[in-house]
Amino acid sequence: MSQEPLTVVTWKWKAPQSYRSSFSAKAVNVLRRMVDRHYTRPHRFCCVTNDADGLDPSIEVIPDREDFAHLPSPHGGSNPSCYRRLRIFEPKASEVFGSRLVSLDIDCVIVRDMTKVWDRSESFVIWGDTNQHTLYNGSMILLSAGARPRVWCDFDPKVSPEKAKASGNFGSDQAWISYCLGRGEAKWTRADGVYSYRNEIQRRGGRLPSDARIVMFHGPIDPWSPEAQRLPWVRQHWC
Repeated sequence: MSQEPLTVVTWKWKAPQSYRSSFSAKAVNVLRRMVDRHYTRPHRFCCVTNDADGLDPSIEVIPDREDFAHLPSPHGGSNPSCYRRLRIFEPKASEVFGSRLVSLDIDCVIVRDMTKVWDRSESFVIWGDTNQHTLYNGSMILLSAGARPRVWCDFDPKVSPEKAKASGNFGSDQAWISYCLGRGEAKWTRADGVYSYRNEIQRRGGRLPSDARIVMFHGPIDPWSPEAQRLPWVRQHWC
């Protein structure tokens, strides 16, 4: 029996007015093209959204159930609230996302082949090493559907965000994932070609490391922002 294709899923919702960024259909379409260029194995590309206007017809739309959509970040309204993404940890997630999925933020730039990054054998892999106070970063997660179900099942919107914050972890969904799972999970780092623009590239004059495969723009600068677009490698790949 052939293996089910990987599902690459991204998320698009309207950010509150206090948030620093907005995410367009164009950005989702660009992400789809980058994935197609740099991951040549069979795959689905899906966008979880309730606003599909402008999305390329080739993108599979998954309705957003808006789980915990109105639950703010415990760190204030200027910080993202991404609790709805915890849906991928639901025990029955395979019914929607398939048996193997990658959850990927829109604000990234893929620059090289992603096969080694996404064809990992572990049931769960997450990006890490971006914040000394937080174990994991939710910008990219590889998951066998049904793995780590306690991330979903143990989440209580009344108490879980504050528990994660009190433990010293920063963020919304990523703070809860870090708190809930603790140390020891498989994670991507710079050794895998996964880089932070804010932490590792911006402070070095914007130069792209030669071994980079994907660059995450978590933080105030997005790939489509004027500051990023002045860099030739961003213009070359974010298209």
